[in-house]
Amino acid sequence: MNNPFLHRLLAACALSLLLLQPLHAAGTDLVVIVSAKSQVASMRADQVADIFLGQVGTFPDGAEAVALDQRIGTGLRDEFYARVTAKTPALLKAYWTKMIFTGRGQPPQEAGDSAAVRRMVADNPALIGYIDKAALDHSVKAVLVVR
Repeated sequence: MNNPFLHRLLAACALSLLLLQPLHAAGTDLVVIVSAKSQVASMRADQVADIFLGQVGTFPDGAEAVALDQRIGTGLRDEFYARVTAKTPALLKAYWTKMIFTGRGQPPQEAGDSAAVRRMVADNPALIGYIDKAALDHSVKAVLVVR
């Protein structure tokens, strides 16, 4: 295998595969969380997507639901939206630009990281957020595991 072209081709393929890997660590689960005080026990991905895209403002039981996002540009946020809403960062930006321009909604408030999201959600039963499963503790409960 002394063919320089073949070596470059294989190297380019290997690099492409690395770049196509998810932004978050492979095998890591995301969890959608609510306060441990919340009556909500579980949710479907479409219900979560509707809340995070501003289509619905309540949990399945009718209680107020307010989405809490991770910061723009984080791998966890990009992975969440790709898996739950099938939207890339560019599609999500276009979606919210249209929603804001037409007066039909505002994007969710942002928090710094999984620990900040967990703390804020734990303190407010109306909030719903997503975190790395490793950041889960007794103050919140997972209502959806996103794989």
